[in-house]
Amino acid sequence: MSDLVWLSDTQMERTKPYLPLSHGAPHIDDRRVISEIILVIRNGCRWRDASTDYGQRKTI
Repeated sequence: MSDLVWLSDTQMERTKPYLPLSHGAPHIDDRRVISEIILVIRNGCRWRDASTDYGQRKTI
């Protein structure tokens, strides 16, 4: 898929205050999760049709 979305370091720093803190559970890579959410919303596709390049779909 050529239209993958990856947030820059600056964008991630700006979103960091709004992300939940990890409380004992293993933390997921926030960049992957947010990037896939943006891709799905922007393209209007279903979650199960999203790219596996971001990781497992069930974590999103």
